[in-house]
Amino acid sequence: MGIIEFVLALLLGLLAGTLTGLFPGIHINLIAAILISSLAISSEYFSPLTLVTFIVAMSITHTFIDFIPSIFLGAPEEDNFLSVLPGHQLLKEGRGYEACILTLIGSITAIALIIIISPLFFYILPHLYPLLEKAIPLILIFISLYMIFREEDLLSALIVFTLSGYLGFATFNLPVKDPLMPLLTGLFGLSSLIITIKSRSKIEKQKLPEIKKIFPSKKELFSSIGAASIAAPLCSFLPGIGSGHAAVIGSEITKQTPRKFLLLVGTLNTIVMGLSFVTLLAINKTRTGSAAAVQEILTNPTSQNLIFILMSMFASGLLAFFIGIKTSKFFAENINKISYLKLNISIIFLLVLINIIFTNSLGLIVLTTSTCLGIYCILSNSKRINMMGALIMPSIIYYLIN
Repeated sequence: MGIIEFVLALLLGLLAGTLTGLFPGIHINLIAAILISSLAISSEYFSPLTLVTFIVAMSITHTFIDFIPSIFLGAPEEDNFLSVLPGHQLLKEGRGYEACILTLIGSITAIALIIIISPLFFYILPHLYPLLEKAIPLILIFISLYMIFREEDLLSALIVFTLSGYLGFATFNLPVKDPLMPLLTGLFGLSSLIITIKSRSKIEKQKLPEIKKIFPSKKELFSSIGAASIAAPLCSFLPGIGSGHAAVIGSEITKQTPRKFLLLVGTLNTIVMGLSFVTLLAINKTRTGSAAAVQEILTNPTSQNLIFILMSMFASGLLAFFIGIKTSKFFAENINKISYLKLNISIIFLLVLINIIFTNSLGLIVLTTSTCLGIYCILSNSKRINMMGALIMPSIIYYLIN
């Protein structure tokens, strides 16, 4: 692949990741699913490395940008929903811009961590994974129970996890076309959009301090780096376990403040995504929709692909950091001018239309069911991380019967 082709793929990935990050409910898994569906056509016009560059750049950029609607609009996805509470707390104080910058600093820190630990991770994981593989269902059961028993309303958490798990298992075992698309769109996209339309509150004028005044102290930074370094590698190769689980684990390692927690979830969101590509190359296992798309494209991944992917991560992360700063400032300055209702209704119609186009009638049933379950989860005050049972329970069953 030539330099021009690489730069174009990188820029298109940045654009796509910015759009998926800014529009709640349009997740990178959705774009990855569309790309996989059209792989036979796209591979005729683009080289495998071009498509991989696009996916990596889109995915990394998304992890930088997707906190902005989470903090300013209260419209989270499954990877960043834990940021809503501390982010909203700072938003009410006129510090929404500060909250976004903290997550961006966490994400750019994650890029440095990924580059440092990836070679070690790449060579150790193939030797470590066979030893842990038989224990994976037990680890998943332990993490799931831990998440459920941390809830104040234990019954609601158990209901959400169990129903999500059953829905995920049924979806993956029925002839549903592109099953992840309607499942994740309903659980974490449409349900959130429908609820947040009704719960919109007035936002006060936001402050725009200089970034050097927002920048975390050494204690805040190293505390978050230490927690992320322990939690992220574990969650990067366990099926159904994402940055939300890593954030809960990380928050148990060190005492959290709103600022430190936003820094932590920003770091984890990016590092878990980045390590999912390294995990694919190391043990040929996928933990994200983006990594699954790369697996479809690279039929025989090598260590040279790792260097190329790390280069793509570094370039896209650096550019996404500055895009995130500009976008956060724009939101802070114009949050009271944005037509929140029109924006969310438009996204709802777009998501439904995409699912109509790319899935089948069973998929639309899954979309409706998962949306209802997502709404129940939010209204019951159960943490949305419990809906990851849709991916965790099928994984537990798979490892137990194989």
